Amino acid sequence: MHDFLLAKEIVDELLRIAKENPECSGGKISEADIEIGMITLAHDGFEEHAEDINIENLEFGLKSIAKDTILKETKFNIKKTQGDSWKITKISA
Repeated sequence: MHDFLLAKEIVDELLRIAKENPECSGGKISEADIEIGMITLAHDGFEEHAEDINIENLEFGLKSIAKDTILKETKFNIKKTQGDSWKITKISA
């Protein structure tokens, strides 16, 4: 479930970037490079129930959430990295 919540957060950020970036023709982004660190979230508040983000579930969530937006054709390039956060490292219009 937390994979889907992170996907929503990423899509929201990409939509904001597309809206504010004049280089994005019509607000579209063709590719987005995203780095995901060791993000562990517990859906119930108990640390022992925390799980790392699953990349395949995250990709599914990104595509599902983006399908009715200007990001419906965006290619999401996800890379696992060190650290405990996520960031968008590059976008291509």
